[in-house]
Amino acid sequence: MIIPKSKSKLVTIVIHILIWGVFGMIYFFQPITWNVAVPYQLWIKQSIVLGLLIVAFYLNSFVLVPRFLLKNSTTIYFMIIVCITATIVLLNIYVDGWLKLPQLMDAAFHRHGPPKHRTGRNHDFDFYMIAQIALVLGVSTSATAIQKWQFDKQKHQEMEQDKISSELSFLKAQINPHFFFNTLNNIYALTLVNADTSRKAIHQLSRMMRYVLYDTQNSTTQLSQEIAFIKDYISLMQLRLTEVVKIDFSSPAALKDMAIAPMIFLPFVENAFKHGVSATQPSHITIAVEQKNTAVELIVVNTIIKEQSNNLEEGRGIGLNNTRRRLDLLYPGKHTLLIDENTAGNIYSVHLTLNLS
Repeated sequence: MIIPKSKSKLVTIVIHILIWGVFGMIYFFQPITWNVAVPYQLWIKQSIVLGLLIVAFYLNSFVLVPRFLLKNSTTIYFMIIVCITATIVLLNIYVDGWLKLPQLMDAAFHRHGPPKHRTGRNHDFDFYMIAQIALVLGVSTSATAIQKWQFDKQKHQEMEQDKISSELSFLKAQINPHFFFNTLNNIYALTLVNADTSRKAIHQLSRMMRYVLYDTQNSTTQLSQEIAFIKDYISLMQLRLTEVVKIDFSSPAALKDMAIAPMIFLPFVENAFKHGVSATQPSHITIAVEQKNTAVELIVVNTIIKEQSNNLEEGRGIGLNNTRRRLDLLYPGKHTLLIDENTAGNIYSVHLTLNLS
């Protein structure tokens, strides 16, 4: 699923507000729970440190991670991170001395007794500051990496969607010139023999053209429309076949309409007519569409014609590879495709199952 950019930006803003809300609670709410009258200098120091952490967060997010870490310049990246960490720690020490905060805090905690006079700085606070900086930079790096991954994934999905549309357009372009031209020739010949049949064929051809040119513009169509298209295709293909070719087609009597990718069945049916019929040899094609709850199955079985064995693998390989890729893009994890070529029995079978839930 492709997330709209406006929604993605809103989620990012909310995440950042939550992150700094947590840090704000730590820096400004925690001292209130100490039950001592903390000097105002503490709030100045906390504001300065929080500001430094915010600068480090967004410097890392917008500059360091994209320019160095994501471009495999990890050594330079970690050297800069160490410098930033050292700078913030030194500034924290300087602010403590400038505001005389250690003495003021010592006096606040020992208001009812003599303050303890420390001979040196308590470095536990410095290690605590380093841990905070590491946490902030770690969150910054993780958030930026996740955003980059989501952006790349969205771009990949958009490219795949464009690829699907291009392949569908290519499939329609393949049908239009060859199939329609040959069918028009067959209908022209029919007009000299059987006017009623030719009128019916023209009507079927117009339905198919409408479906190919207009109804497949969207990403999905209705299952009933896809089956009707296959029926018209079979009926028109039979115009050029002789009596030695037997065609059997079946579909559910009580069909439950569902959304399906347009022209997803056609390559398998077209493949059967292209390589499974002969003008002289007995041959047969069996096409069945079955529906079981949300699952739809297409079964195509056809004779393998020996005289077409020279270009059989080439013709089938390209079409089936494209079809497999389209199925992987449209129904990832929701389809099975079983293809069996029984050369001994001269039978080629396809069993496609789609989960349309």
